[in-house]
Formats: sequence, C-alpha cells, structure tokens
Amino acid sequence: MADDVDEIDSGYRWESSFERTWEVLVEDEQGSLKSTVDELQRARKRRAVDRKSNVRLGLMRHLYIIVDMSSAITVIDLKPNRLTATTKLLEEFITEYFDQNPISQLGVIITRNKRAEKLTDIGGNPRRHVMALQQAACRPCIGEPSLQNSLELASQTLRHVPSHASREILIIYASLTSCDPSDIHVTVKNLVDDNIRCSAIGLSAEMYILKKLASETGGSYRVILDEHHYRELLNHYIIPPVATEKLGASLIRMGFPEYRTNSHPSMCQCHLDSKVVKSFSTTGYFCPQCKAKYCELPIECRICGLSLVSAPHLARSYQHLFPLEEFEEVALDKVEEKPKCCHGCTQNLADVAYRCKKCRSYYCNSCDMLMHESLQTCSGCSGIDQE
Repeated sequence: MADDVDEIDSGYRWESSFERTWEVLVEDEQGSLKSTVDELQRARKRRAVDRKSNVRLGLMRHLYIIVDMSSAITVIDLKPNRLTATTKLLEEFITEYFDQNPISQLGVIITRNKRAEKLTDIGGNPRRHVMALQQAACRPCIGEPSLQNSLELASQTLRHVPSHASREILIIYASLTSCDPSDIHVTVKNLVDDNIRCSAIGLSAEMYILKKLASETGGSYRVILDEHHYRELLNHYIIPPVATEKLGASLIRMGFPEYRTNSHPSMCQCHLDSKVVKSFSTTGYFCPQCKAKYCELPIECRICGLSLVSAPHLARSYQHLFPLEEFEEVALDKVEEKPKCCHGCTQNLADVAYRCKKCRSYYCNSCDMLMHESLQTCSGCSGIDQE
C-alpha cells in the first residue's frame, strides 16, 4: 500500500524532467564500463529474433505504413511526445528498410479526423517518404482515426501488385477507437482474400480488432513498452517475412539500365508530372528495352513495365536467404590458445568472445552484432575465400 502511495506521489514516468540513465552503468573492478556495455548488448542479442536459413522469403516487398495521426498521437507518454518519437523512429526505419531491402518498395498513409490520406505512393525513394512524413508531422493532429478507410486505401494499390511480390501493411496505431463507415470485418475478409499481410504496433493498450486483423492475415501485433522497445519492434519488420503459401513463384524479367550522360538535358519518367525545373538533367538511368530515362533505381518502367534494378541490389537482397550463422559464445579463460585481440577491430578482448564455427576467428561483441545485423558475412571466412 505504501509503495502505491509513493508511486502516485512521484507522478508518471513520462512526466519526470529527466532520467538517471547513468545509474544503469556500473564500473567493474578495474574501473571500466566496458563489461556493463557488453552485458547490455548481449541482452539485446538475446531479444533478437532467430533467423533461419533455407526458408522461402518474400524478397520483393510492397509495404504500406499506416500512421495514426489523430489527437491520440500527441500524448506525452513518450518523450517529448508520441508524434515526435514516432516520426524519428520511422525515419530510421525507412532508411534501414531500403538498405536491407533494395528491390522492395514502400508507401505512407496517415489517418486523422476520420479520414485516410495517402502521403506517398508505392516507390523506392526513401528521401521522398521521409520528407513527406516530416511535413505531415508539422500539421495539426486532430479528430479520430479511421482504420477501415486506411486499410481500404492501401488495399486498392496492393491488390494489383503481382502475385510473386509480398503485400504488406504495417499499422502504427495510437488511439483506442476507430471511426469507420461500415463493417470493418468485411474489410478484414477482403484483405485475407487479397493475400495482404497486416501487422500492427500499438502505442496504447491492446485492441481486439487489431489483434484479429493481424491473426487472420498472418501478421503480428505488439504493444510497445518504451521507446527502446518501440525501436526493436520496428526493426523486426525490416527483415523480409516468410513467404505465404499463396505467394506465387515465377520467373521475373529484370533490366539492368546503363547510367549515361547526354549532351542535352531531359526530364526523367519518374518526375514527368513534376513542375520543378530541377527535374531536368543530362544524366540518368536508361531502360535497356524502351530507352526511357529514370533518375533512381530500383523502379518499374512506366513505358514497358520492366523491373529496373542494379546488380548490387540483387546481391543485397540475396543475403537474406542465407543469413550468417550465430557465433558461439566462448569464455576466454577456458580456451587453451587465448586470442590476443578481436579479428575484426583488433581491440583487446574481454573475458567473453564470440567464435565463428567455420573459420574459428574470435570477435568482440560489437563486431559480432555488426556482422549479424548489417554485413551478414564473417570477415574471417571472407579472407579465407579470397585466398
């Protein structure tokens, strides 16, 4: 009882002026903080989702992000508020999404005042999505959201995506209500028929309709605990999902355009509807089939419908099919030939190191996380292959 009174008197956690985050760090016997930092990173690795190899994935992803920008997004349970935290984390997510999924596409939809608005169409330019999201965050967040209108708007585009591509919707929902024009269960049924996977991240308490939507479409639904948990949940959707049984399998025609410089400026097809003079340039990527000009890759040619990519894009996507195998954690005091330093960064190793099962190279915790989260390759094995 006394603890409850003390908690009420102290106020809510998000209303406090600052947090004593430095109290989490504890010095070891030698006065170093490295052991504490390594323990925090190991805890992060334990929470990471295990990735399996030899599993069919939906590498060509078409994802719509639905962001609730109603009055509920202005609550201050995240610092400084839900809107600012969501905008910042989505900017990081969009950048990392295209870095890990270069042949995928993404679009952004917001819902406020009982309506749904498409900020950006499905495309492969992360800067355009981030800029549109920042501009939308500067506008007032009013009214109630409409989950059904948002899902209908997204499905209008996704249902026409080719059968071999993964159709996905990610919902960032802050409100506990939804103002819908008709029966939303009919919309859920249509999403199942169109093979659209819907996932949701809740910023408030759990909602039944979101849980049912995720369950029936094969997605996932989680509620955040704090900002760090929020970032981890978003990072979960960067990795391509396992392909569903309805996902088609077929050969895909792709073109590898040449980057050329012309003597006279011209407008690219992706900015044909733009009124900006800067869209004119003398350089660009030219479709090998119809010679149409584009300023960015990957993209689908508007003239002949050919998918235009580059070789590094395919190689970057191919790595998800064969993820790097987990390194084994080794206590160095039990190793006969103790390594002097990390094979990656050449820094001195602490009491615990991570050893590759193939090349037997030892790595520190930071290099281990870098290779598994970003590089997807072991530097020791790569050196042996080159030799």
